[in-house]
Amino acid sequence: MSQNTGDAGFREVFDLKLELTSLESRKPWPQKLASKTLLKSADLRIVLIAMQSGAKMQEHHNDGRISVHVLCGSLRLEVAGKTLEMTSGHLLALDRTIKHSVEALEDSAFLLSIAWPSDKELAAQPHRGYGT
Repeated sequence: MSQNTGDAGFREVFDLKLELTSLESRKPWPQKLASKTLLKSADLRIVLIAMQSGAKMQEHHNDGRISVHVLCGSLRLEVAGKTLEMTSGHLLALDRTIKHSVEALEDSAFLLSIAWPSDKELAAQPHRGYGT
C-alpha cells in the first residue's frame, strides 16, 4: 500500500488511510493493538500503530530519537514523570533512551518515527538500556 516513486529525491509514498483500513481488517488484535513497519532503513524506521481504547504499551525506551504523531483518537503518554494527553494532529519528539508509556484513551492511531542510531552512536550511549 505504498508506492515506490523511483525518484532519487524520495523513496516511497504511503496511503495511511489504506494502511489503517488494512490493520482494522485484522481485528481482533492481540493486546488490543496492531502495527506495521512502513519503512525500515539503516537510519530510519517509520511504524504505523493502531490501538483500541484502553490498550497500553508499558514503559519502555528506544535507543534512537523518536517522534509520535497522532493521526486519530487520543493518547495518554507518561514521559519522564509527566503525563501528556495528545489528540489528532499532535506531535511529540523524544530524545534517545527516554522512558515512556502509551495508553489509548479511545481508538487511536499514530506514526512512530525512529532515527536509528549508528553502531558507533549506540556504543557511546552512557545509559544504554536503562533510560534517563
